[in-house]
Amino acid sequence: FFAAADGLGSIAIDTTQLNMSVTDPTAWATAMNNLGMVPVGLAGQQLVTDSICVPGFDPSLSMMTGITPINPMIPGMGLVPPPPPTDVPVVKEIIHCKSCTLFPPNPNLPPPSTRERPPGCKTVFVGGLPENATEEIIQEVFEQCGDITAIRKSKKNFCHIRFAEEFMVDKAIYLSGYRMRLGSSTDKKDSGRLHVDFAQARDDFYEWECKQRMLAREERHRRKMEEDRLRPPSPPAIMHYSEHEAALLAEKLKDDSKFSEAITVLLTWIERGEVNRRSANQFYSMVQSANSHVRRLMNEKAAHEQEMEQAKESFKNALTGILTQFEQIVAVFNASTRQKAWDHFSKAQRKNIDIWRKHSEELRNAHSEQLMGIRREEEMEMSDDDSGDNPSKKLRVDDSALAAQAYALKEENDSLRWQLDAYRNEVELLKQEKGQLFRTEESLTKDQQLQFLQQTMQGMQQQLLSIQEELNNKKSELEQAKEEQTHTQAMLKVLQEQEINVLTVALVNQDREKNSEKRSPGLKSEKEALLIGIISTFLHVHPFGANIEYLWSYMQQLDSRISANEIEMLLMRLPRMFKQEFTGVGATLEKRWKFCAFEGIKTV
Repeated sequence: FFAAADGLGSIAIDTTQLNMSVTDPTAWATAMNNLGMVPVGLAGQQLVTDSICVPGFDPSLSMMTGITPINPMIPGMGLVPPPPPTDVPVVKEIIHCKSCTLFPPNPNLPPPSTRERPPGCKTVFVGGLPENATEEIIQEVFEQCGDITAIRKSKKNFCHIRFAEEFMVDKAIYLSGYRMRLGSSTDKKDSGRLHVDFAQARDDFYEWECKQRMLAREERHRRKMEEDRLRPPSPPAIMHYSEHEAALLAEKLKDDSKFSEAITVLLTWIERGEVNRRSANQFYSMVQSANSHVRRLMNEKAAHEQEMEQAKESFKNALTGILTQFEQIVAVFNASTRQKAWDHFSKAQRKNIDIWRKHSEELRNAHSEQLMGIRREEEMEMSDDDSGDNPSKKLRVDDSALAAQAYALKEENDSLRWQLDAYRNEVELLKQEKGQLFRTEESLTKDQQLQFLQQTMQGMQQQLLSIQEELNNKKSELEQAKEEQTHTQAMLKVLQEQEINVLTVALVNQDREKNSEKRSPGLKSEKEALLIGIISTFLHVHPFGANIEYLWSYMQQLDSRISANEIEMLLMRLPRMFKQEFTGVGATLEKRWKFCAFEGIKTV
């Protein structure tokens, strides 16, 4: 926009240029005070006091130190009082310059209109200039507002002026509406009414954008520094695998205090693919060392669980003692409310005793509910432990235990019903007494007691419903357990019949063999026949065979007293039905048993 501009830097103001001949010093000082500038080089009284201005303010200080200049006349900086209210008209006076004179506009006219201020505006449009006005005269008038970096004058009586700072534009806008006359001439070409307005320049907008980008960069840098400061430290780097590092890591894995750090390094090495045929033995030893910590961790867990159980037991004992003391306190209050002692107390004493008794009963009931909840949780944990230890126990539920539990729930249900009837009778008695007595203090206490009894009755009803629901659940569980037991017995009979048939076929095939070896000794009991049938079925559905530990774990679910040696001896006694094979190579070598009775039938 300003092609003729020489530069965008600031130009220092020479104070000697402000010493000019003024015909009316008072008018010039008043005009400069309205412009927000301190008169320099003028004789007479200073209009802006030293207490307001910065003492000894040097305009050239910013040029020497590189600090952004601070205008002491900006409102809001604490150096000058705030601008006058907009409703108070500003008095403008005549301004005398060296080559021209500026006459103020009519104060009764409205202020001149201006356009919306562009962002970063440093350029003003000046219209209505006299035809004979030169660039030197324009600079003489407007350089009092601040440093001018460029003036672009047109042939059509207007120009554009670019200042060094944005606040200087506001001072130039103040001259809008003034009539400018060159010298003392009355020629029409030597006079004109000035119109000063904001101008939109590409250079101003570019500088404003650059400043905004700089501020944004500073903000991003500040945020990044803050994020870096608050970011948690990075984990330590994992060293690369080597035989020396592996030996050190093996020692760390054996140390309980360094195990967590060492196991992380071992995991990283394995995920990186450091395991090969050469390093497999070292990694195997390290994995074995890691496995040795399993027992330690289980012992620590058991110790913590024992501490937790001891804490629960101590809390339950303390709660039981507190509940016993509450029962004694409630018994004292109940004894005090009997007729022999109750008649000797005054009304106020009776009221206090009744309130204390109710409060004690509420606390006792709350503690009792808490203790019952702890006991129920313990019973549930015990039942969960019993079911988790041996899954086969679910199939063989003791009918007598369930029946006893159902009977106990019925008795508890009956006792709660009797208590509910007793509370209802007390409520009816209280209602009758309430109808006979007047509305006195005793009647108010009766109402409170009645309300408390109603709440207690509602709580008992809810408890009764929950107990009934629990009883129904227990009955359904009992029926389901009976059905499962019947189903299991039927399946067991079918399996026995199938195994007996298989054994019969195998024995017949053994009799038919002519060049067979000496027969194995016969079965000793029906239990061995049953075990042989179950083992034959299990190995038949496993065509690739199964090791003795896998077979023993399956038989343990059916009979917890059987041992692995007993099963192995039984299999060795029947070489025509079961045969032992070795699979795998080296460390993966494994002995497996297979069912071979049907192979003898096919060969025959």
